[in-house]
Amino acid sequence: MKSTLLVCFSFLLFAFVFSKPSIAADNEPVLDIHGEELKAGTEYIISSMIWGAGGGDVSATNKTCPDDVIQYSLDLLQGLPVTFSPANSEDVIRVSTDLNIKFSIKETCDQSPVWKIQKSTNSEVQWFVTTGGVEGNPGMNTITNWFKIEKAGIGYKLVFCPEDICHCGVLCRDIGIYFENGKGRILSLSDALSPFLVVFRKVGSSRSSM
Repeated sequence: MKSTLLVCFSFLLFAFVFSKPSIAADNEPVLDIHGEELKAGTEYIISSMIWGAGGGDVSATNKTCPDDVIQYSLDLLQGLPVTFSPANSEDVIRVSTDLNIKFSIKETCDQSPVWKIQKSTNSEVQWFVTTGGVEGNPGMNTITNWFKIEKAGIGYKLVFCPEDICHCGVLCRDIGIYFENGKGRILSLSDALSPFLVVFRKVGSSRSSM
């Protein structure tokens, strides 16, 4: 009997030890291009992981008072800085964590610079990423304002999947790039789009590590 219990205990211990790395991986910090942890409230530029044909930094169709969230078609153009605010109020930004993304601007605008998704009237794209969201207050009323950063190879991807904010069968999609005449490369949600692969550069640092 003792030997049976010992075998069972050893198996459980073995299973626990080998399951911990996958749990830790889900909570690993997001790193910028210099290998430093992303911090809440710090300004970053979101850039395409692929230079040249892959486009450049993330900005908005109106840089003074941001509206639709876009990606510049040229990597020489400077994007708009953003800050991240996780729902769990941690200082470090971690993968798979619900967070608000907000353009960092000095102007006072009628519309909030916080990112949200908005239903599209375009038959090819389900939702666009735009501004006008609400920062904080996680719950059903702010469900469209929460995003995640997930690992994608050597870089990251942006995801909309606020399943921890509201256990109500929410939409889960990678964020891709959709080209629309007159607006350019808009960040969008659609099953037909490939994930937009990104890296993060702290404002004031160089691109040399990208």
